[in-house]
Amino acid sequence: MTTRATRSPRRRTVVALAVVLAVLVAFVIRLVDIQIVNASQHMADARSKGMETTSTLKGTRGDIVDANGVTLASSTLLYDAKIDPMLAIEGINDRDAEGALVRDENGDPVRITWDELAVRIAEVTEEDVEEVRAIVNDAIAADPADRFEYLGRYLTTAEFRALADLELPFVSFEAHPARTYPNGAVAGNLLGFVGSDGAPLEGLEELQHSCLSATDGSIRYMRGADGVTIPGTAVEEPAVDGGSLALTIDADLQWYMQQLIAEETDRYKADWGGIIVMETATGKIRAMAETPTVDPNDPGASEPDDRGSRLLRYSYEPGSTFKPVTAATVIEEGVATPDTVVRVPDRKVFDNGAVINDSEDHATEDLTLTGGLVTSSNVAMSQFGAMVDAQTRYDYLDKFGVGHDSGLNWAGEPATTLHPVDQWDSQTYYTTTFGQAFTVTAVQVASVYQTFANGGVKMPASLVESCTSDDGTVTTPELAEPERVVSEETAEEVSLMLENVFTQGTLADDIAIDGYRMAGKTGTAQVSDGKGGYKPNLYFTSLVGYAPADDPQYVVLTVFDEPKKQRMSSANRSVFKKAMTQVLTHYRVMPSGSETPLLPVNG
Repeated sequence: MTTRATRSPRRRTVVALAVVLAVLVAFVIRLVDIQIVNASQHMADARSKGMETTSTLKGTRGDIVDANGVTLASSTLLYDAKIDPMLAIEGINDRDAEGALVRDENGDPVRITWDELAVRIAEVTEEDVEEVRAIVNDAIAADPADRFEYLGRYLTTAEFRALADLELPFVSFEAHPARTYPNGAVAGNLLGFVGSDGAPLEGLEELQHSCLSATDGSIRYMRGADGVTIPGTAVEEPAVDGGSLALTIDADLQWYMQQLIAEETDRYKADWGGIIVMETATGKIRAMAETPTVDPNDPGASEPDDRGSRLLRYSYEPGSTFKPVTAATVIEEGVATPDTVVRVPDRKVFDNGAVINDSEDHATEDLTLTGGLVTSSNVAMSQFGAMVDAQTRYDYLDKFGVGHDSGLNWAGEPATTLHPVDQWDSQTYYTTTFGQAFTVTAVQVASVYQTFANGGVKMPASLVESCTSDDGTVTTPELAEPERVVSEETAEEVSLMLENVFTQGTLADDIAIDGYRMAGKTGTAQVSDGKGGYKPNLYFTSLVGYAPADDPQYVVLTVFDEPKKQRMSSANRSVFKKAMTQVLTHYRVMPSGSETPLLPVNG
């Protein structure tokens, strides 16, 4: 028989278990309420009380590489270390290697004071410990509720990691990108640079920002009152790195051309100089060197005008380098051949009153079309050009690219000029036959000779090979379609005449390269004074050509702005020969298998 005494303990046990179960159920219900039912509300409350922290995850700006994959521009991250003075002044609980609290003999947590922590920080940052202590002490003295000061700025990755390894809950980090250019000034005028905030300011950095730019991500997490991150609260949105930009430029060739143009520009005391190397079959630019230049690592060390590309932003009257366009026009139109003859005085007054002079006095002579190019006679080319009407000549200049941009979409590229025929006066009617009264850029001149070297087909000039995005997608630039400007037969005849310019003209001894047939032309253009006239005795000189002329591979253009030591295009002979020699050597171009056939110069 069960007595009252034996039932009482059981009842108490049941009651106790019921109470415990009720507490557990209440706890679970509350936990479900906090973490599931009203989780968003609780998170919102936490955010309103400043318990949620959001950090930016910086994406990395893409690299710029040359045609062979050599890195020309890359990114690294620098870090700002931020400290919460209000938390830092309280110190932290000491923990052992396993993360457990260290306690004293009384069982109380051992605290590490701010003064002691400052010593640890100073050992990592290699700063004076008193200066570190002052960051927090001075901040709290000024405002006991101060929650933000910089502990350090622009820390390297190694410095950031060393400081982060201290695992201080009151220290956080913000990464920001920094750009580095491992080859210094190589292609600096093309690459451009970025500002201290990472914004692109010049060159391809600006032009191709859509390819190179990264998309930042973020990470959100909760912190307790002591600043320690609450496990399991992190929500991350990954960053997306920028794409890799591949150029057509060959860094090794670019380096050589920059050294060469710097030496030659100084030698002839020019204001600036430049070299373009273009592949004839593709229009790809393999080098675009100029001086003065800029080191993108330190753009402030260069004058503002030297930080961009003059080869892409300077337009000029091309002068005699465009005489072959007149030759191509009359041959293509069937009104002349390389052997057609005109009578050429050194000065001629035309029926419309225009007066054209040759650059040097000479006796009246009979010159073929080839002879007009070989002697670079303005009077001869004016007569040949007049064999077709003005509109026809305009149309050919237009097809060769005059009045259009280079197709490179370069920021700041000037609008080249080609006035409509109804605006041509008596003088312009003739001066357009020898490269005056319209303007071009250096790239456009190189493209004209690429067209002749490529059998009359103009290929779009290009600097960018491709953009490879972070997910591996490769995008190539949208370029103009190849365009036939003149027939293959006309291009071959003009090319042979340009060979004769080198073999029979004044250039023969100065620029010949053993074993290679070459074709090309010099140009000495008057420089505008900005007032509708020209600067006296100052010229923009150029020499452009291609080799081997019997199987053209590369076009080389050299320019000087206002050379003082030798004012005519003869200043360009040395730099052209050295540049072309290097190109042929660098690309291991086979020599020509024959000699240049000589064409008649005089009738």
